[in-house]
Amino acid sequence: MKNKTAVIDIGSNTIRLVLYEYDPEKGMKEVENIKTVARLKSYLDKDQRLTEEGAVILEEALLAFKEIISFHDVKDIRAAATAAVRQAVNSDEIVQHMKEKTGISIKILSEEEEAYFGYLAVVHSTPVMSAVTIDIGGGSTEVTYYEHKQLLHSHSFPFGAVSLKNDFMSGDQLTKAERKKLIQFIRDSFKSLDWLADRNVPIVAIGGSARNIAQIHQQNNHYPIAGVHQYWMTEKDLEQVNDQLVNMDKDELEKLDGLSSDRTDIIAPASQVFCELYEIVDATGFMFSRKGLRDGIVFKELMKKYAAPLDKDRVFAASMNELAFDYAIERPEAEHMISLATEIYTHLGALGELEITEKGLQLIKRAAFLYYLGDYIDSDSSSQHTFYIIANRSIDGVLHKDRIALALVASFKSKSMLQQFLEPFDGWFSDEEIQEIRCIGAIVKLSYSLNGSKRNLISQLEIRKKGDELQLSVFAEGRTLAEEYQAGKQKKHLEKTLKKSIRLQFIPITQEV
Repeated sequence: MKNKTAVIDIGSNTIRLVLYEYDPEKGMKEVENIKTVARLKSYLDKDQRLTEEGAVILEEALLAFKEIISFHDVKDIRAAATAAVRQAVNSDEIVQHMKEKTGISIKILSEEEEAYFGYLAVVHSTPVMSAVTIDIGGGSTEVTYYEHKQLLHSHSFPFGAVSLKNDFMSGDQLTKAERKKLIQFIRDSFKSLDWLADRNVPIVAIGGSARNIAQIHQQNNHYPIAGVHQYWMTEKDLEQVNDQLVNMDKDELEKLDGLSSDRTDIIAPASQVFCELYEIVDATGFMFSRKGLRDGIVFKELMKKYAAPLDKDRVFAASMNELAFDYAIERPEAEHMISLATEIYTHLGALGELEITEKGLQLIKRAAFLYYLGDYIDSDSSSQHTFYIIANRSIDGVLHKDRIALALVASFKSKSMLQQFLEPFDGWFSDEEIQEIRCIGAIVKLSYSLNGSKRNLISQLEIRKKGDELQLSVFAEGRTLAEEYQAGKQKKHLEKTLKKSIRLQFIPITQEV
């Protein structure tokens, strides 16, 4: 049974509608995402009242979204308003008016709730165990600090990208004097929180401004794969993009690849905020999370009904579940693959043929589960499809470099194909890492061949060293004609990697040894 939810996020800069579906077997999926640039923050008058013009813009947006919600037959509607409406002195009147005119009930989120929902989205969709999060909206900025995925501190500042632009930029570009004042204001604001300084953890950034920063950096560096969720940047990367943005005029910004046209006038102050926070926190990196407040609202509801993933392995497991559903992965076969590949890996480690690492063990289990999922599209080009799907799909709980390593192993066909897939990723992996990927890929490929008939016949494996040769004994429940043929063909990849010959021996499980 699919659960459908519509979330309307009424922000200070944009108003966005996102439709979600949740299937207990598949997980949560975003099925529609529509936004309109409203700049409600700009419609607060000197007395902090939302003007009639601003109310009309909000009403029209809600009516348009209501038509889309009705088309998709969604009954569960959650409309949440943040800083612009929260800061309006006539907020109660606005909420009542919208209920009467559109039938939509708006909940004004408190500062604490807004920060909490952002944190909740991050911990349920990324592998980062401890971090500072930041969400720059149009009229407020939320920061949190969590350790081992437990929220310890949160705060909402009454400034955002739109208000910073209005308060510190007299024209279309920050002057040196304006930038100096902006930096001092941001630093003073962050220093007012005694729990924020010198945390020495990653910063996870949420929202449109952070997304644009990540997209610009990807465009600048001709990034070879798709997606910005869990995209990682260093302090140097962040500073380079910031210097680029603050030194561009309006015309240059409008032509900049990766920058949304509705953010050209507010991206510079937002970028400066990220740089100052990085320095205050003494951060270890900067990562963008595509999941934010809207997702957090849905996650909170799901936590009431279902077990919610928190640690990094459970976050990734939810994504594995979705991939299995989308590409018709047979779970018994996938679990059997994991068992075979793990057994070969640990046996070889015990014999000193390779070094067992926690990361290697994790990689082999994940790749074995997803091995050749591209069969779903075309069996003749399964390797290519597998690599492309995993490399370019947003997968919660795994950073981009680790996603490419997973794609390389799950698609492993041969050393030459591995080198071909690696070409766009020059400098991503050391020689030692490439050798480990090749070795694990060869193990997974051999494991795949040991289930050539897809009947899960192999019940046990043993590997013994005899001189310069490895003897792999395979105990099976049934006739293994297909397995013997396939394994005989595919063992060469592991032999070349280990520089050892492998002799296969298939033994019926009833035979005494």
